[in-house]
Amino acid sequence: MYGDEATVRRILTELGDTWAVVGLSSNQRRAAYGVAAVLQRFGKRVVPVHPKAETVHGEQGYASLADIPFDVDVVDVFVNSDLAGAVADEAVATGAKGVWFQLDVVDEAAYDRTRAAGLEMVMDRCPAIEIPRLSHHGVQKP
Repeated sequence: MYGDEATVRRILTELGDTWAVVGLSSNQRRAAYGVAAVLQRFGKRVVPVHPKAETVHGEQGYASLADIPFDVDVVDVFVNSDLAGAVADEAVATGAKGVWFQLDVVDEAAYDRTRAAGLEMVMDRCPAIEIPRLSHHGVQKP
């Protein structure tokens, strides 16, 4: 398990409410679209990061993490495992506090590097599944 319950709770409730969602586009059939909507319902600001830099769920998109002109608290990664490590490294470089790799996104070396850099990290889990479970523990419901 990459990220115990305490880490999941810290990322969702303590690190901050600005989440960059890497891989989020306006394609409603992609998992990132629905997960981002759930995060918004629970009070997170969702910043789309995708080469198309589309506006999604009312938020301006950016082509990369480095293009975002404000601080991001958590980077939620919806890219293939072979690309995810570079995104985690970019999250470290841009000053994020946490990284979340979605279900089936696993890169053990990136996990080790990110944790060594002092960031909280969860891998192979979905915040849209986890955040409702915490709703009776202080996370605001809609």
